Order: sequence, then C-alpha cells, then structure tokens
Amino acid sequence: MQKLLGLAGAMAFIATTALAQSPVYKITPELEAAAKKEGKLTIYTSVDVKVAEAIAKAFESKYEGIKVTVERNGAERQFSKIGQEYSSQIFNVDTVNSSDAAHFIYWKREGWLAPALPQEVAERYPKGSFDEQGFYAPWRASLSVIAYNNKMVTDAEAPKSFKELLDAKWKGKLVKAHPGYSGTILTATFQISRDIGWDYLEKLAAQQIMQVQSSTDPPRKVVAGERPVMVDGNEYNVFLEQAKGAPISIVYPTEGTPLVIGPSGIMKNAKNPNAARLYHAWSFSKEAQQMSVNVGGLRSFHPDVVEPAGRTPLGKIKLMKDDPVAVDKQVEQIKQQYLKYFKT
Repeated sequence: MQKLLGLAGAMAFIATTALAQSPVYKITPELEAAAKKEGKLTIYTSVDVKVAEAIAKAFESKYEGIKVTVERNGAERQFSKIGQEYSSQIFNVDTVNSSDAAHFIYWKREGWLAPALPQEVAERYPKGSFDEQGFYAPWRASLSVIAYNNKMVTDAEAPKSFKELLDAKWKGKLVKAHPGYSGTILTATFQISRDIGWDYLEKLAAQQIMQVQSSTDPPRKVVAGERPVMVDGNEYNVFLEQAKGAPISIVYPTEGTPLVIGPSGIMKNAKNPNAARLYHAWSFSKEAQQMSVNVGGLRSFHPDVVEPAGRTPLGKIKLMKDDPVAVDKQVEQIKQQYLKYFKT
C-alpha cells in the first residue's frame, strides 16, 4: 500500500487554492438527523453493481431510515447521462463516483459539484490525492490488468506483457472492453497509447478480439471460457471471481499496469444534500474503505486499510501513471483513434 500512498505527487489533479470558507466537514448528530429527515439518496456509480450495492446496504444498516438507490452504468455512459440531465434541469443524482477522474475536472469546471471534503480525507489521505477545494476525492483505486483462464492456459504459456498479446498464437483468443463505454478502459487506453504507442493498439486490433463494453465483462468471459485471455479489465473483478474459486489468474504486464483512480463527489443540485454528505463522509471512513477492499476487491488511499493476505501489494507492481488532466483534454481524440483501429 505504500506505493499507492506515494502516488499523490504523480497524480495530475488540478492544483487549487483553498476556499474562503473551508469545505471540510465531519459527521455530527445534526448531520445525521438532517440526513434521516431526507430519508434517501441516489448514487450514480461505475463500480460493479454488486460492490456498489454491498457498500450501500452497509450504510443503510449503520444509518437506519435512509434508503440508498444505486444506479450503475459505464463511466462514459454515466457522464453522458449526467450531462443530458443537467442540461434539462433534471437533478436525480446526489453523489457520483466515476472510474474516469477527468469527469470531475469537467464537472468542477461546469460548476456542477458541491464543495464537501470529509474531515477524514483532509486529515488522513495523502495531500494531492484530493481536490483541495473539496469537490472530489479518491474513493477507490483499481488496476486494468491482463488475466487468463488457468484451465485453458498454463502459467508458463500465459503472456507476461502487452506486446506478447501480439503473438499469432493469441489471435481469436482475446477479449477486451471498450473506452467508449468504460472509464477504466478509457484511462487505460490513454496510458497504454502514451507509454507503448498507438501503433501497438493498431496491431492488437488485428488479433480478432472479442469486443465487450464494460471493464467488468472481460473477467467473466475468461471465467466462462469464451476467451482464454483478457487484454484489459478490472483487477477487482478478477479478485471477486477468484474468491468464488474461478479459474482465473492475473498478469501485471512488464511494461506497467494502468492505474485507475475513481473519485467521488456530491452534486451541487443534489435533492438530498444532507444524506449525500453523510454517505460521502462515511464512504471514506476506514470502515467503509476496508469493506471496499475486502468485499469489493478495490484498492484504497486510506492509510489504515490493510490488504487481504495473498494479494500482490501495489508497492510490488510496476504502475503506469494516472493523468486525468491529460485525459480531460484528449478524451474525444482517444475514442476516435480507438474506433479507427477497432472499428466498433
């Protein structure tokens, strides 16, 4: 976990100056009472629906009387939905979590986020990992990994790098997700194209790849035996499959593994602002963060969270650098370049 905590300087969140009025807040009896009076909130998220709902149910058990509605979608679809709703003055979403950190740069620029920084984040999380004005903070981190069905591919045969996926033996045997749907894959595509080159992705497209939408899909396709190897997909979904005894193994490619930061924030026009603030603050607590790691297979910025036994520590994984500012500037270019090669 030390490597994750040292990523603050590498992350390219926009530097900001403090607001005249501090956005830092904590959970108080008054906030709890106001939240219970509202009695509900709606979360838009791109994390796997089972993970999101497990976290939501834990919150509902802790704060009885508050109903959480989870609406899960791919990060890029979610981004479009919020844009359409806000353009039509529809304010359904209270809190939002996305696997594309560049979304928060855009939403902040548009004035759609509320300044609300949980005290635990301000005091315990690495400086530079959260927006100092309090508009968003890193609720989760995950990796986009290579993985394979270990009943179909031996450990010795498994690819060890992205470039090994270009070998003719993998033609027609690969599955990958789409950056037009998934924020995780958009971020990973940016990092791979930057560090390895678009020419690599052009060659990869000739490998007769099974194209799916969500970054949650490739692990399931591998486990089902529809394709023996996945090019990309969520590390945490692989952990979840492994916990069920599924025959899937992870590869952290030698070129580096794409790191994906998933911030959360509160929408400025939230219909249930107090319930949103209560949930937002609780979701960054050690309790909630440890649950997201243990149950959800995610990675956390909370310094007290402990990785489960058997999981490769981030400090031992070569990581690609996350850069949401660059993604924000290049998002359409990335999608169009990808479509040029993969044509789907």
